[in-house]
Parts: sequence; C-alpha cells; structure tokens
Amino acid sequence: MARNPDYYNALGVDRKATPEEIKKAYRKLARQYHPDTNKEPGAEARFKEISEAHDVLSDPEKRKRYDRGGMFTGTPFGGGTGGAGGAGGNAADFGSFSDILSGIFSSGGGTRTRTRPEAERGRDLETTVSLSFEQAVEGAQVPVTVATHIACTTCRGTGARPGTSPIVCPVCQGRGVESQGQGLFSITRPCSRCGGSGTVIEDPCPTCGGEGRLRELKKYRVNIPPGVKEGSKIRLAGKGEAGLRGGPSGDLYVVTHVGESSVFRRKGDHFEVDVPITIAEALRGADVEVPTLNGTKTLRVAPGTKHGTLQRLRGEGPPMLGKSGSERGDIRYRFVIDVPADLTAEQRDAVEALSKVMNGNPREGMLRAAKTGAGS
Repeated sequence: MARNPDYYNALGVDRKATPEEIKKAYRKLARQYHPDTNKEPGAEARFKEISEAHDVLSDPEKRKRYDRGGMFTGTPFGGGTGGAGGAGGNAADFGSFSDILSGIFSSGGGTRTRTRPEAERGRDLETTVSLSFEQAVEGAQVPVTVATHIACTTCRGTGARPGTSPIVCPVCQGRGVESQGQGLFSITRPCSRCGGSGTVIEDPCPTCGGEGRLRELKKYRVNIPPGVKEGSKIRLAGKGEAGLRGGPSGDLYVVTHVGESSVFRRKGDHFEVDVPITIAEALRGADVEVPTLNGTKTLRVAPGTKHGTLQRLRGEGPPMLGKSGSERGDIRYRFVIDVPADLTAEQRDAVEALSKVMNGNPREGMLRAAKTGAGS
C-alpha cells in the first residue's frame, strides 16, 4: 500500500500547527512559488505540492483522516492518476470513536438506503494576488493561477470507465455503513468495501483512476475592483474545485495583498498623510501644498496650529468598496512640526530672541494641578 505524502513537511509546519499557522505558511509559500511570478525550474511542481498539502490540512475532516493514516486517492502532489478505490477515498478509514458511538442504540443501523452515488459539492479554494498601491486604488485585471481539481473529461466525473457505471455496494447494499451486533447494542461503521459511498466502481476510469477528477493548474484573469484593501476577498463563483460524482463546483476566493505607498497610509476607508511644517508656519499660519491621488492641492495652516493637528479633504480618498462608484473616502492630513536637530548661529539668535518675547511656562497649570492633587 502506498504511503501518504508528508503534507506538514511540504508546508514547513509542525504536526500540531493551528489552522492559522497552516494558512499563514501556505500563503507565504504560494506567493514564493506562484507560477505567475516564479519562472524557476520546479516552481510549478512545488506550487502544486503546497496547494495539495493545504487542500488536506486546511479541511478539518481531511486532516483528521490524514492524521489517522487514511489514504487519499491520486498520486502524491498531482504526479499521476489514483488507484481503483478513488470514488470514496477513505475505504481504509473507519471513522473516529465518536462516529462509531453515533450508531449505538440505533435500530440495527439499517435505515439509510442508497441506489446511486451522492453528488458532493467541490471545495472552495483560496489564493492570493499581489497588487501595487496604485492597482488597489484604481482597480486592475490581474492573472491568477491556482492548483485545483477539474472534472475528468473521460468519465465526466463518474469515476467509472466510459460505458460502465458504479454499482450498488454488495456488502452494505448501498447504505454506506456496516452493522455489528444485534438489537440494542448494534454498532455501525463506514462500509469496509465502499468507504461509505454506497457504490463500488468495478471498472475505474483509466484517466482519473476512479476519482472522477484530475489535478490541474487553472489560469484566470481576475477583475480587481477599485478600492480593495489588504486582505480583501474577491469571490469567483464556480471556479473552485470540481464536485464529486457530478456535484457542483466550489468557489474561488482571491485574497489581495496590497503594496505600501511612500506617501499615503490606509486607515479604514480613508488615507492619511503626514505633512511637515516649520515652526514659523505653525506659529503664524501658512498656505501649504499637499499631495492628492490626482496631483496636489493647497491647504491653509491656521496660526497657532499644534503638532498632530488633522485636516481633511472630503471625497478625495480611495473608492469605497461595495458602495456606489461615486463614493470615496477622505484624505486626512496630519501636520507635523519639523524641529531641526542642528541650528546655525543665526537661527540660535532668533530662537533666543523669540524665547524672551514668548514668556510664560506652558507647564504651569499641569504642575499646579499635580501639587494640589498630591496635597489633598
């Protein structure tokens, strides 16, 4: 019997890794080996490897079965077709102890009948796409490559050789479970012959080995709407994995990774910019030129402006995702007083003259309150 590939080693995580750790490792490796950006030899095979590892370890049921040693159909990491037992994929997996206990006190475990294989929806897939700051603001069309399963073109998803069909399992008679014991203490478990599917493929499809699906790299052109943020999810309906036994395909979710801007910072639906001003501008006021997404504009710095004061230009920020095309966020400008580290002799003289005129202690009220509070 063939052994399962080491999916944990493929992602570089511990066997006790949390779902978040697995997702984080997958996203990092997927960006590194993505065929759209990495043209080195072996990158595409490595991308398939980590995609298949993520496919199993991100699914709680698949991961549980994998950790128990249950076999998966298909050659590891998409290297060929699977074996004859591909339709169910878990013939050697008899379920957890809780699965067995769920059959206790059933009336013989024989209430479920099945005359045809049940269709199963394909899994949703997730991939990441890297965008420049400008692409995220303006929108773009970008290529995406994802490792997925597609319906077998030879058997059209049945898993059986063309001209044949799966038959009702002779062991469980289509129920998908076997019973042990009688009466009150009857215990059920997944059928050892069909793995719980209720059907058996006697003559597997030569192309997919009985699984009904093939591993393939699919390429799409994805329209990125204007205004996406870091971590935004774009859903492509029906572009996920093909379903089993004629079931519908899952969806594909494209997660955006947005590059940073040297000027603008994202704050929710808005942008923020630090605008340096001189001490003189803060004291006497000034008109200063500031950057926008479409050039520059002039803002008025009021006399006596304090460090960190905010001004905003409404509707000059990024498009608001999910809103009408005309709705945009704001740009918030934070005035930052630029204090020089070194002064010329002339500047020092000017500061001394200013300090004589600007008399008074700005900390006086604070210190008075502190003393009053300490003495009470």
